[in-house]
Amino acid sequence: MTGPMAPQRQDTRKFVENLSGAGKSIAVLTSGGDAQGMNAAVRAVVRMGIYVGAKVYFIHEGYQGMVDGGDNIKEATWESVSSMLQVGGTVIGSARCKEFRTHEGRLKAAHNLVQRGITNLCVIGGDGSLTGANLFREEWSGLLNELQEEGLIDEEAVHNHSELHIVGMVGSIDNDFCGTDMTIGTDSALHRIIEVVDAIMTTAQSHQRTFVLEVMGRHCGYLALVSALACGADWVFIPEMPPEDGWEDNMCQKLSESRARGSRLNIIIVAEGASDSQGQHITSDFVKNNRADKKRLNIIIVAEGAIDCHNKAITPDYIKDLVVSHLGFDTRVTILGHVQRGGTPSAFDRILASRMGVEAVLALLEASTNTPACVVSLVGNQAVRLPLMECVQMTQEVQKAMDEKKFEEAVRLRGRSFENNLSTYRLLASRKADSELPNGEEEKKSGDEEQCNSSFNVAVLNVGAPAAGMNAAVRSAVRVGITEGHKMFAVNDGFEGFYKGQIKEISWGDVGGWTGQGGSLLGTKRTLPGKHLEKIAEQIRIHNINALLVIGGFEAYMGLLELSSARDTYSEFCVPMVMIPATVSNNIPGSDLSIGSDTALNAITDTCDRIKQSASGTKRRVFIIETMGGYCGYLATVGGLAAGADTVYIFEEDFDIRDLQNNVEHLTQKMKTSIQRGLVLRNENSNENFTTDFIYQLYSEEGRGVFDCRKNVLGHMQQGGTPSPFDRNFGTKVAAKAIQWITRMLKESYKGGRVFTNSEDSACLLGMRRRAMVFQPVAQLQEETDFVHRIPKEQWWLKLRPVMKILAKYKTSYDMSDSGQLEHVTQVRPKESDFSAAI
Repeated sequence: MTGPMAPQRQDTRKFVENLSGAGKSIAVLTSGGDAQGMNAAVRAVVRMGIYVGAKVYFIHEGYQGMVDGGDNIKEATWESVSSMLQVGGTVIGSARCKEFRTHEGRLKAAHNLVQRGITNLCVIGGDGSLTGANLFREEWSGLLNELQEEGLIDEEAVHNHSELHIVGMVGSIDNDFCGTDMTIGTDSALHRIIEVVDAIMTTAQSHQRTFVLEVMGRHCGYLALVSALACGADWVFIPEMPPEDGWEDNMCQKLSESRARGSRLNIIIVAEGASDSQGQHITSDFVKNNRADKKRLNIIIVAEGAIDCHNKAITPDYIKDLVVSHLGFDTRVTILGHVQRGGTPSAFDRILASRMGVEAVLALLEASTNTPACVVSLVGNQAVRLPLMECVQMTQEVQKAMDEKKFEEAVRLRGRSFENNLSTYRLLASRKADSELPNGEEEKKSGDEEQCNSSFNVAVLNVGAPAAGMNAAVRSAVRVGITEGHKMFAVNDGFEGFYKGQIKEISWGDVGGWTGQGGSLLGTKRTLPGKHLEKIAEQIRIHNINALLVIGGFEAYMGLLELSSARDTYSEFCVPMVMIPATVSNNIPGSDLSIGSDTALNAITDTCDRIKQSASGTKRRVFIIETMGGYCGYLATVGGLAAGADTVYIFEEDFDIRDLQNNVEHLTQKMKTSIQRGLVLRNENSNENFTTDFIYQLYSEEGRGVFDCRKNVLGHMQQGGTPSPFDRNFGTKVAAKAIQWITRMLKESYKGGRVFTNSEDSACLLGMRRRAMVFQPVAQLQEETDFVHRIPKEQWWLKLRPVMKILAKYKTSYDMSDSGQLEHVTQVRPKESDFSAAI
């Protein structure tokens, strides 16, 4: 939702060491509803502020603390934010403050800030909190003049504090703020919701039950929508998409037919304020009382603010009653409530908040008289600065569109992330009911009969090591493929199963319940196709495979290269082929992120939290943790940022014995403070000689008498477990987009009664690059690849290493060229081409 960023030239790079906070005072506060990750943001603001030489203050209890002053405004130290990273809520407190809404209240607040020399304010909260901050900034000059007239401050104080700079970070679990793809706390709230859904599924399957879940989102259905995608809900109600007339019968019909196909579970998710288009409230109990067939489990998700097309509010009770009365299904209602706000922040929220906190301090240091109050946002995978009031205005436009029942307009204003989630949900929910099909048969291909008398055949396979989220991607691909009119074929055990003929058609129902399953249900092997090309070509011919979707890691990438290179020899490979990166190592060229890496990061973060906690009683202990990743240091670096590591050793950044000695000395000094523990992460292949055992023994010897050491090799626990909400959602969306690309390519390459294409752009990798999802020919990606070490030659996350080092109190060089430009919020959509499309 932002305008394109101008490319940065080498000679225009900006480094943080050229900025100084000396003589400046920064205050940080959290306001409005709490959100997991707020503490990580506070920690980053405090440590980055101290790093650049500024004084940093906590304002406790939000705007109320600013108005009351006194002990509510305290100077922060480096140690005072230790142990905050893994704590949910907000340690410095948040409170609603009616007094700050008055002129008198803001006058008191201004006086309290001037007394401490504070003219830089970092506000973490929702749109109401940020709007209040902007009003405070606009009134600042007048407030100082009033204080001078009242004799509370002198003319020198007015002159020295003449400007108030404001930078905002959005902390809201609802993700209802325009201008950013994700707000702090949203991912953690999704973790809570999915944890509950996963737990409910087991009991619901046991008893053939329907569950209606109410989630937060009184005005925004993001949590309901994404959780519905992540758990494969049968139905979802959100404010932005009120159901049409007759939705009750349609929903009950689909639930009934789902049961008849053998499913034991139905889940309905309802947003807290859901309603129909007439404004009638629909409750969870309403749905419970309406059900009657053989599917033993239905999931219906209702967003807190969902309405139908008549503006009738939709509540869990209403839905429960509907299901029970229409279908007779055993139905239960679960209202998640404030569980969604609580708990430990996810790895994603810690990383997001840490990046945003550092960026907020840099924005304050660079602010000038003419700089508007800005909000630090995330667009794609990039931090950007946007004018605060432009974002607030667009957020308010969403509500206006909702009030006027312009729901499509509201969805568009929500931004591309919300829009893409909704389009993916609609795509996956578009399968016609059995009753709508002729003679009860499976749906036939709806494509151009002139092109093809039967469906195109599309094969899906997993290649490489298993990664959480692979199954969600396969499910999405199969169902979208069937919706597009294709016959979908599953290949078991990767390329090895391909040449052995382990191929069978896979149906809609075969992939039910796959979103929450870890590993690879199709089976996966590291075998490359190169030695078996002839047999694979034969299997493609036997099964008349017209397109390939490969989901996997570096072996999948190399396999696709081998297949596309063999097209001159085997015409069977002259079909559209696309790869989706799925590996915990996140080492695939052409993509900033891979399916599975977020789940692995959460495993690392959770383990580090427990390990750090174990040191709370013993004190003076350093833990050496080895992570996976091959030669790629992504997991170690980003996991270290999320866990608050002191040092991270990776292959991409050379280190020697002197560095190790300096790190030991750094930890020795740390043990003299109140933070008497250390955390060191090492990527498994970071150095051939400086092994985990060597580093452990070195630290143990050099730290003798000061601290003791423990080591832990995390191993394959990073590959296991249920996929995180991010990986489920990411896998679902990218697979849907890949199948749509395949459909387009099939139509373009169907000539003379067969599919044939051998162009470079018909063998692609679909990956996220900065702000967009891009289809890139794998042949062109070879130049970007270090095949010896199986990593990209350039990796975006290396720019996060200085952030990690700064927050661990190391002096380092930090290039801030990418994020130092204020952009404007726009409603322009990136143009979609064959090779590039915004996600």
